[in-house]
Amino acid sequence: MYAALWRVLPGPWWLRVLVLLVAAAAVVYGLFFYAFPWIATFIAPQESTIG
Repeated sequence: MYAALWRVLPGPWWLRVLVLLVAAAAVVYGLFFYAFPWIATFIAPQESTIG
């Protein structure tokens, strides 16, 4: 799968790496600011204390 993704991206290797880094950063941003907070509304936090 990674080889197929590498072949579809345009440009030289440094541009492909840049595109993949930007895409990975976008996925991480989407998870942290949209997906995880949305999922947290469905999960009840456990109340525990550390003694």
